[in-house]
Amino acid sequence: MLETTELQSAYRNPVVPQRADPWIYKHTDGLYYFTASVPEFDRIEIRRSASIRELETAQTRVVWRKRESGELSSHIWAPELHFIDGKWYIYFAAARSGANGEGLFDHRMYVLECDSDPMSGEWVEKGKIETAWESFSLDPTTFELRGIRYLVWAQRDPDIAGNSNLYIARMSNPWTIQQPQVMLTKPEYDWETIGFLVNEGPAVLKRNGRIFLTYSASATDHHYCLGILSAPEDADPMDPASWTKSPVPVFGTDESASQFGPGHNSFTVSEDGTQDLIVYHARNYKEIVGDPLYDPNRHTRVQPIQWNQDGTPNFGSPVPDSSK
Repeated sequence: MLETTELQSAYRNPVVPQRADPWIYKHTDGLYYFTASVPEFDRIEIRRSASIRELETAQTRVVWRKRESGELSSHIWAPELHFIDGKWYIYFAAARSGANGEGLFDHRMYVLECDSDPMSGEWVEKGKIETAWESFSLDPTTFELRGIRYLVWAQRDPDIAGNSNLYIARMSNPWTIQQPQVMLTKPEYDWETIGFLVNEGPAVLKRNGRIFLTYSASATDHHYCLGILSAPEDADPMDPASWTKSPVPVFGTDESASQFGPGHNSFTVSEDGTQDLIVYHARNYKEIVGDPLYDPNRHTRVQPIQWNQDGTPNFGSPVPDSSK
């Protein structure tokens, strides 16, 4: 396993300052594509570069801006960029302005599509992802298994106390799910219920004959952390019994490294393709003035994943900021 000094030298952290809920995707063209929540929560940006280090200074394109009022007009959160069947898709959450505290916790999920170069082509709204309930929903991610595409997302069930649970459903196209939707996990452990009862921000990694599904839990301050579910790759992901949930968090605050509230991760690979990487945000201080949601200093960070002998990922601890 790499020592902390080696982890620090592998990638310069933060990778991109003031970008939360980061998503880094390495495409077949060898380039890295990046998107994340911006502090203003008012737009969706993408950028690309030949290396992860160059993402900080890469040219940025705004592909979509929030509406002035009504639907899609407030709190634009956690975009993800996917390439599916020759087209590009952005999954994100948006709220209505003027509703429930200026849109807070009134989110629904939406999809954008581009059938050409994502840095220059037209992005088209494909509409809202319709689920079983008209309720707070966010953080959609998608993966394919044995020729079937699935969506995993966070949503509030009106009959379950708490903010959000994780659900899975099959997809009929990249912006439409099929019912039934099935709950995979809800906040139940102490570390998932600090401040808010939250399971959100799912991310999928397929390795070593298994599917690993990470997610974020608790409030977005220093209590924010990652949990994980795992299932055999040949199992039915729609069956909750296929999944095993860790009773303890797998990635969290490290005060000795001045890294607080790491979470809302994604996965990518190193430039040479040999190393799996975890992408996440964290702050480098604990005390926050006001609502943590509006503190802009959740920075994008990257570090290598180590693998245990049993084939499970070992995320270790978030490494300290690099010296510039």
